[in-house]
Amino acid sequence: MNLAKIFGVHAAQSALDYAPKKIKQAWVDQKRQDERVLSIVKGLQKHNIRAEKADRKKLDNLSKGSNHQGIILEVEMPAMRSESDLKAVVESAKQIPFWLILDHVQDPQNLGACLRTADAAGVQGIIITKDQAVGITPTVCKVASGAAEMVPVYQVTNLSRTISWLKEQGIWIAGAAGEAEQTIYATDVNMPLALVMGAEENGMRRLTREQCDFLVKIPMQGSVESLNVSVAAGVLIYEIFRQRLGT
Repeated sequence: MNLAKIFGVHAAQSALDYAPKKIKQAWVDQKRQDERVLSIVKGLQKHNIRAEKADRKKLDNLSKGSNHQGIILEVEMPAMRSESDLKAVVESAKQIPFWLILDHVQDPQNLGACLRTADAAGVQGIIITKDQAVGITPTVCKVASGAAEMVPVYQVTNLSRTISWLKEQGIWIAGAAGEAEQTIYATDVNMPLALVMGAEENGMRRLTREQCDFLVKIPMQGSVESLNVSVAAGVLIYEIFRQRLGT
């Protein structure tokens, strides 16, 4: 069991809303009497989770300097899925495949935001690498606001090999790249698809790019050359979603 501490009112409320059974322990500032914290305490009690009253010093020690806002929960982190899990899901899928692949994305804020968008737009799962990539962390869960419990994340050892296997299953691979000739809006993406997003600074690796069936870009008019990974993923995912809706 992978346990971790999460801090703050927003993170605690999200855990209570989406995964109360994963909460194992709680600590609350004995001096906090504001409505938001008291509401969380009532929610914990409803699920038979005891909130231990603690002083500021203990909370500071437990949070190791993080801004806890007077509340800390110890929760079981969502499980990472394996390559064999991925193959089993793809082979048994009854819906049109829609996957997100993150090539060495290392910022937990980006993974959390991608999870939230993926959940909203019907992405079946996110594929990441085991090395040089962020996994499920308390920060990821906080940013995802419950989506980390809903959207499975699969770790693979060799991304190039995994992409080749996905292609053998009839899934098209679309890579996001600023140098692509076509924009996402001029491309038919209403097909079994996996969208690949590259790392924060360097984009997709060469081998990953070569595995893509086609590349797409987001049109840019300003002076900024590129968007944040999670923002770009949101734009691309929703255009794919829009085309699938037929609107």
